[in-house]
Amino acid sequence: MNSVVWQWCRKILGSPMFWIAGFFAIFPFIPYIGEFISMGTEVLIWCLFAMGFNILLGYTGLPSFGHGAYFGIGAYALGITFKHLIQGVWIPLILGVLVGTLFTAGVGLLIARKRGIYFALLTIAFSQMFFFVAFRWDEVTGGETGLSGVDRMSVGIPSLFSIDLSSGLNYYYFVLAIFAVSMLVIWRIVHSPFGRVLQAIRENEVRTKYVGYNTTAYKWASFTLSGLFASLAGCLHVLLQNAAFPEVLEWTKSGDVVMMTLLGGGMVNFYGSILGASIFIIFRDLLSSFWESWLLLYGSVFVIIILFIPNGILGILTQKKGRAVLK
Repeated sequence: MNSVVWQWCRKILGSPMFWIAGFFAIFPFIPYIGEFISMGTEVLIWCLFAMGFNILLGYTGLPSFGHGAYFGIGAYALGITFKHLIQGVWIPLILGVLVGTLFTAGVGLLIARKRGIYFALLTIAFSQMFFFVAFRWDEVTGGETGLSGVDRMSVGIPSLFSIDLSSGLNYYYFVLAIFAVSMLVIWRIVHSPFGRVLQAIRENEVRTKYVGYNTTAYKWASFTLSGLFASLAGCLHVLLQNAAFPEVLEWTKSGDVVMMTLLGGGMVNFYGSILGASIFIIFRDLLSSFWESWLLLYGSVFVIIILFIPNGILGILTQKKGRAVLK
Protein backbone atom coordinates (compact mmCIF):
# COMPACT_ATOMS: atom_id res chain seq x y z
CA MET A 1 0.00 0.00 0.00
CA ASN A 2 2.82 2.37 0.92
CA SER A 3 4.63 1.62 -2.34
CA VAL A 4 1.49 2.41 -4.32
CA VAL A 5 1.08 5.73 -2.50
CA TRP A 6 4.76 6.51 -3.01
CA GLN A 7 4.57 5.78 -6.74
CA TRP A 8 1.45 7.93 -7.00
CA CYS A 9 3.21 10.80 -5.20
CA ARG A 10 6.29 10.45 -7.43
CA LYS A 11 4.09 10.55 -10.51
CA ILE A 12 2.39 13.76 -9.35
CA LEU A 13 5.64 15.44 -8.30
CA GLY A 14 7.24 14.47 -11.61
CA SER A 15 4.47 16.05 -13.67
CA PRO A 16 5.09 19.56 -15.05
CA MET A 17 1.36 20.22 -14.46
CA PHE A 18 1.91 20.04 -10.72
CA TRP A 19 4.73 22.59 -10.81
CA ILE A 20 2.90 24.91 -13.21
CA ALA A 21 -0.23 24.92 -11.04
CA GLY A 22 1.94 25.26 -7.93
CA PHE A 23 3.79 28.28 -9.31
CA PHE A 24 0.59 30.07 -10.24
CA ALA A 25 -0.88 29.17 -6.84
CA ILE A 26 1.90 31.01 -5.00
CA PHE A 27 2.28 33.78 -7.59
CA PRO A 28 0.29 36.39 -5.58
CA PHE A 29 2.66 35.90 -2.63
CA ILE A 30 5.92 36.31 -4.56
CA PRO A 31 7.56 39.63 -3.56
CA TYR A 32 7.00 42.49 -6.01
CA ILE A 33 5.68 40.50 -9.01
CA GLY A 34 2.83 39.15 -6.89
CA GLU A 35 1.40 42.67 -6.80
CA PHE A 36 0.47 42.41 -10.49
CA ILE A 37 -2.60 40.25 -9.92
CA SER A 38 -4.40 41.52 -13.01
CA MET A 39 -1.44 40.64 -15.24
CA GLY A 40 -1.23 37.20 -13.63
CA THR A 41 -4.92 36.63 -14.34
CA GLU A 42 -4.46 37.70 -17.95
CA VAL A 43 -1.51 35.31 -18.31
CA LEU A 44 -3.69 32.43 -17.11
CA ILE A 45 -6.47 33.36 -19.54
CA TRP A 46 -4.13 33.53 -22.52
CA CYS A 47 -2.42 30.30 -21.47
CA LEU A 48 -5.86 28.66 -21.56
CA PHE A 49 -6.53 30.16 -24.99
CA ALA A 50 -3.15 29.00 -26.31
CA MET A 51 -3.55 25.46 -24.96
CA GLY A 52 -6.92 25.12 -26.67
CA PHE A 53 -5.55 26.62 -29.88
CA ASN A 54 -2.67 24.14 -29.83
CA ILE A 55 -5.14 21.27 -30.21
CA LEU A 56 -5.71 22.63 -33.69
CA LEU A 57 -2.26 23.91 -34.67
CA GLY A 58 0.21 21.73 -32.79
CA TYR A 59 -1.67 18.44 -32.76
CA THR A 60 -3.79 18.56 -35.91
CA GLY A 61 -1.47 20.76 -37.96
CA LEU A 62 -4.21 23.18 -39.06
CA PRO A 63 -3.12 26.84 -39.22
CA SER A 64 -5.98 29.05 -38.05
CA PHE A 65 -5.37 32.80 -38.19
CA GLY A 66 -8.90 33.69 -37.11
CA HIS A 67 -9.30 32.01 -33.73
CA GLY A 68 -9.63 35.34 -31.98
CA ALA A 69 -13.17 35.39 -33.40
CA TYR A 70 -14.33 32.64 -31.03
CA PHE A 71 -12.49 34.24 -28.12
CA GLY A 72 -14.47 37.40 -28.90
CA ILE A 73 -17.79 35.69 -29.56
CA GLY A 74 -17.59 33.99 -26.17
CA ALA A 75 -16.82 37.35 -24.57
CA TYR A 76 -19.72 39.12 -26.26
CA ALA A 77 -22.12 36.25 -25.60
CA LEU A 78 -21.37 36.45 -21.88
CA GLY A 79 -21.64 40.24 -21.89
CA ILE A 80 -24.97 40.29 -23.74
CA THR A 81 -26.37 37.56 -21.47
CA PHE A 82 -25.29 39.51 -18.38
CA LYS A 83 -26.65 42.83 -19.64
CA HIS A 84 -29.94 41.70 -21.18
CA LEU A 85 -30.93 38.27 -19.83
CA ILE A 86 -29.62 37.29 -16.41
CA GLN A 87 -26.91 38.57 -14.12
CA GLY A 88 -24.50 36.34 -12.28
CA VAL A 89 -21.42 34.31 -13.15
CA TRP A 90 -22.22 30.69 -13.95
CA ILE A 91 -25.19 31.03 -16.30
CA PRO A 92 -23.63 33.85 -18.42
CA LEU A 93 -20.34 31.93 -18.44
CA ILE A 94 -21.95 28.67 -19.57
CA LEU A 95 -24.04 30.43 -22.23
CA GLY A 96 -21.01 32.36 -23.43
CA VAL A 97 -19.01 29.15 -23.89
CA LEU A 98 -21.98 27.41 -25.51
CA VAL A 99 -22.59 30.21 -28.04
CA GLY A 100 -18.91 30.48 -28.90
CA THR A 101 -18.66 26.72 -29.37
CA LEU A 102 -21.74 26.64 -31.59
CA PHE A 103 -20.30 29.37 -33.83
CA THR A 104 -17.02 27.46 -34.01
CA ALA A 105 -18.83 24.24 -34.91
CA GLY A 106 -20.80 26.04 -37.62
CA VAL A 107 -17.72 27.54 -39.21
CA GLY A 108 -15.92 24.21 -38.85
CA LEU A 109 -18.57 22.49 -40.93
CA LEU A 110 -17.84 24.91 -43.77
CA ILE A 111 -14.05 24.73 -43.74
CA ALA A 112 -13.15 21.27 -42.37
CA ARG A 113 -12.68 19.86 -45.89
CA LYS A 114 -10.14 22.55 -46.77
CA ARG A 115 -6.40 22.19 -46.32
CA GLY A 116 -3.33 24.40 -46.05
CA ILE A 117 -3.55 27.98 -47.22
CA TYR A 118 -7.24 27.67 -48.13
CA PHE A 119 -8.10 26.65 -44.59
CA ALA A 120 -6.02 29.50 -43.13
CA LEU A 121 -7.53 32.16 -45.43
CA LEU A 122 -11.07 31.08 -44.63
CA THR A 123 -10.40 31.38 -40.90
CA ILE A 124 -9.23 34.97 -41.45
CA ALA A 125 -12.27 35.75 -43.57
CA PHE A 126 -14.73 34.53 -40.94
CA SER A 127 -12.81 36.34 -38.21
CA GLN A 128 -13.04 39.66 -40.04
CA MET A 129 -16.71 39.11 -40.78
CA PHE A 130 -17.49 38.64 -37.07
CA PHE A 131 -15.30 41.63 -36.22
CA PHE A 132 -17.23 43.98 -38.52
CA VAL A 133 -20.55 42.73 -37.16
CA ALA A 134 -19.42 43.52 -33.62
CA PHE A 135 -17.91 46.83 -34.70
CA ARG A 136 -21.04 48.06 -36.51
CA TRP A 137 -23.93 46.58 -34.51
CA ASP A 138 -24.15 49.37 -31.96
CA GLU A 139 -27.56 48.38 -30.55
CA VAL A 140 -26.36 44.94 -29.42
CA THR A 141 -22.57 44.99 -29.11
CA GLY A 142 -22.00 48.64 -28.31
CA GLY A 143 -20.09 49.08 -31.55
CA GLU A 144 -16.72 50.77 -31.41
CA THR A 145 -17.07 51.68 -27.71
CA GLY A 146 -17.68 48.07 -26.70
CA LEU A 147 -20.04 46.46 -24.21
CA SER A 148 -19.32 47.73 -20.71
CA GLY A 149 -20.86 47.16 -17.29
CA VAL A 150 -20.17 43.43 -17.03
CA ASP A 151 -19.54 43.13 -13.30
CA ARG A 152 -17.97 40.24 -11.46
CA MET A 153 -20.41 38.93 -8.87
CA SER A 154 -20.22 36.35 -6.10
CA VAL A 155 -20.18 32.59 -6.61
CA GLY A 156 -20.84 29.88 -4.08
CA ILE A 157 -23.53 27.76 -2.49
CA PRO A 158 -26.43 29.71 -0.93
CA SER A 159 -26.47 29.65 2.87
CA LEU A 160 -23.11 27.80 2.93
CA PHE A 161 -20.41 30.03 1.44
CA SER A 162 -19.90 32.81 -1.05
CA ILE A 163 -16.80 34.09 -2.87
CA ASP A 164 -16.78 37.69 -4.00
CA LEU A 165 -15.16 37.74 -7.44
CA SER A 166 -15.00 41.53 -7.50
CA SER A 167 -11.80 41.03 -5.49
CA GLY A 168 -8.84 40.75 -7.87
CA LEU A 169 -7.23 38.02 -5.76
CA ASN A 170 -10.43 35.94 -5.55
CA TYR A 171 -10.96 36.21 -9.29
CA TYR A 172 -7.34 35.19 -9.91
CA TYR A 173 -7.85 31.93 -8.03
CA PHE A 174 -11.21 31.40 -9.74
CA VAL A 175 -9.46 31.62 -13.12
CA LEU A 176 -6.59 29.44 -11.84
CA ALA A 177 -9.04 26.69 -10.87
CA ILE A 178 -10.62 26.74 -14.35
CA PHE A 179 -7.17 26.83 -15.95
CA ALA A 180 -5.94 23.83 -13.95
CA VAL A 181 -9.00 21.72 -14.79
CA SER A 182 -8.80 22.73 -18.46
CA MET A 183 -5.09 21.87 -18.61
CA LEU A 184 -5.84 18.37 -17.31
CA VAL A 185 -8.77 17.93 -19.72
CA ILE A 186 -6.75 19.07 -22.74
CA TRP A 187 -3.90 16.77 -21.72
CA ARG A 188 -6.30 13.83 -21.63
CA ILE A 189 -7.76 14.80 -25.00
CA VAL A 190 -4.47 15.02 -26.88
CA HIS A 191 -3.07 11.85 -25.28
CA SER A 192 -6.18 9.79 -25.97
CA PRO A 193 -6.74 7.64 -29.09
CA PHE A 194 -8.62 10.64 -30.49
CA GLY A 195 -5.50 12.78 -30.00
CA ARG A 196 -3.34 10.16 -31.72
CA VAL A 197 -5.56 10.34 -34.79
CA LEU A 198 -5.18 14.13 -34.80
CA GLN A 199 -1.41 13.69 -34.82
CA ALA A 200 -1.69 11.21 -37.66
CA ILE A 201 -3.67 13.81 -39.64
CA ARG A 202 -0.95 16.33 -38.93
CA GLU A 203 1.74 13.99 -40.24
CA ASN A 204 -0.14 12.73 -43.30
CA GLU A 205 -3.86 13.26 -43.78
CA VAL A 206 -4.07 11.15 -46.94
CA ARG A 207 -2.58 8.07 -45.27
CA THR A 208 -4.79 8.57 -42.23
CA LYS A 209 -7.81 8.61 -44.51
CA TYR A 210 -6.67 5.42 -46.26
CA VAL A 211 -6.40 3.67 -42.90
CA GLY A 212 -10.14 4.25 -42.52
CA TYR A 213 -10.52 7.39 -40.42
CA ASN A 214 -12.95 10.12 -41.40
CA THR A 215 -10.36 12.90 -41.33
CA THR A 216 -12.93 15.61 -42.06
CA ALA A 217 -14.90 14.69 -38.94
CA TYR A 218 -11.75 14.64 -36.82
CA LYS A 219 -10.65 18.03 -38.15
CA TRP A 220 -14.09 19.43 -37.40
CA ALA A 221 -13.96 18.03 -33.86
CA SER A 222 -10.47 19.47 -33.33
CA PHE A 223 -11.59 22.87 -34.60
CA THR A 224 -14.69 22.82 -32.39
CA LEU A 225 -12.79 21.76 -29.27
CA SER A 226 -10.22 24.49 -29.76
CA GLY A 227 -13.07 26.98 -30.21
CA LEU A 228 -14.66 25.79 -26.97
CA PHE A 229 -11.54 26.67 -24.97
CA ALA A 230 -11.12 29.91 -26.92
CA SER A 231 -14.69 30.87 -25.96
CA LEU A 232 -14.03 29.95 -22.33
CA ALA A 233 -10.93 32.15 -22.32
CA GLY A 234 -12.92 34.99 -23.90
CA CYS A 235 -15.60 34.73 -21.21
CA LEU A 236 -12.99 34.90 -18.45
CA HIS A 237 -11.33 37.85 -20.19
CA VAL A 238 -14.52 39.92 -20.35
CA LEU A 239 -15.05 39.32 -16.64
CA LEU A 240 -11.49 40.47 -16.00
CA GLN A 241 -11.96 43.70 -17.96
CA ASN A 242 -15.66 44.14 -17.05
CA ALA A 243 -16.24 44.88 -20.73
CA ALA A 244 -16.04 43.37 -24.22
CA PHE A 245 -14.46 45.24 -27.12
CA PRO A 246 -14.54 44.42 -30.86
CA GLU A 247 -10.73 44.39 -31.08
CA VAL A 248 -10.68 40.91 -29.51
CA LEU A 249 -12.33 39.48 -32.65
CA GLU A 250 -9.84 41.00 -35.07
CA TRP A 251 -7.36 38.77 -36.88
CA THR A 252 -4.42 40.46 -35.10
CA LYS A 253 -5.50 38.84 -31.81
CA SER A 254 -5.43 35.52 -33.58
CA GLY A 255 -1.88 36.35 -34.62
CA ASP A 256 -1.02 36.80 -30.95
CA VAL A 257 -2.05 33.26 -30.03
CA VAL A 258 -0.15 31.86 -33.04
CA MET A 259 2.92 33.77 -31.85
CA MET A 260 2.52 32.40 -28.32
CA THR A 261 2.29 28.83 -29.55
CA LEU A 262 5.32 29.10 -31.81
CA LEU A 263 7.40 31.07 -29.29
CA GLY A 264 7.10 28.54 -26.48
CA GLY A 265 7.38 25.46 -28.67
CA GLY A 266 3.75 24.36 -28.72
CA MET A 267 4.36 22.53 -31.98
CA VAL A 268 6.66 20.04 -30.23
CA ASN A 269 5.65 20.11 -26.57
CA PHE A 270 2.32 20.24 -24.74
CA TYR A 271 3.59 22.90 -22.34
CA GLY A 272 5.08 25.11 -25.04
CA SER A 273 1.90 27.13 -25.50
CA ILE A 274 1.79 27.86 -21.75
CA LEU A 275 5.39 29.06 -21.75
CA GLY A 276 4.88 31.12 -24.90
CA ALA A 277 1.72 32.79 -23.63
CA SER A 278 3.38 33.68 -20.31
CA ILE A 279 6.43 35.21 -21.98
CA PHE A 280 4.36 37.06 -24.57
CA ILE A 281 1.95 38.72 -22.12
CA ILE A 282 4.66 39.70 -19.62
CA PHE A 283 6.97 41.21 -22.24
CA ARG A 284 4.07 42.86 -24.07
CA ASP A 285 3.05 44.69 -20.92
CA LEU A 286 6.62 45.65 -20.09
CA LEU A 287 7.53 46.82 -23.58
CA SER A 288 4.31 48.74 -24.19
CA SER A 289 4.87 50.72 -20.97
CA PHE A 290 8.33 51.86 -22.13
CA TRP A 291 8.12 52.01 -25.92
CA GLU A 292 5.21 53.07 -28.11
CA SER A 293 6.54 51.18 -31.13
CA TRP A 294 6.74 47.85 -29.33
CA LEU A 295 4.86 46.17 -32.19
CA LEU A 296 7.95 46.65 -34.35
CA LEU A 297 9.92 44.41 -32.00
CA TYR A 298 6.97 42.00 -31.86
CA GLY A 299 7.01 41.61 -35.64
CA SER A 300 10.79 41.19 -35.71
CA VAL A 301 10.69 38.47 -33.07
CA PHE A 302 7.95 36.66 -35.01
CA VAL A 303 10.09 36.68 -38.17
CA ILE A 304 13.15 35.42 -36.26
CA ILE A 305 11.17 32.56 -34.73
CA ILE A 306 9.77 31.46 -38.08
CA LEU A 307 13.18 31.59 -39.79
CA PHE A 308 15.58 30.34 -37.13
CA ILE A 309 13.73 28.64 -34.24
CA PRO A 310 10.52 27.18 -35.69
CA ASN A 311 10.34 24.66 -32.82
CA GLY A 312 10.31 27.40 -30.19
CA ILE A 313 12.05 27.57 -26.83
CA LEU A 314 11.10 24.10 -25.61
CA GLY A 315 11.98 22.69 -29.01
CA ILE A 316 15.54 23.99 -28.61
CA LEU A 317 15.82 22.61 -25.08
CA THR A 318 14.52 19.23 -26.19
CA GLN A 319 17.07 19.02 -28.99
CA LYS A 320 19.93 20.03 -26.70
CA LYS A 321 19.03 17.27 -24.25
CA GLY A 322 18.98 14.79 -27.11
CA ARG A 323 15.47 13.67 -26.24
CA ALA A 324 12.64 12.74 -28.57
CA VAL A 325 9.94 15.24 -29.35
CA LEU A 326 7.36 15.24 -26.58
CA LYS A 327 3.71 15.34 -27.57
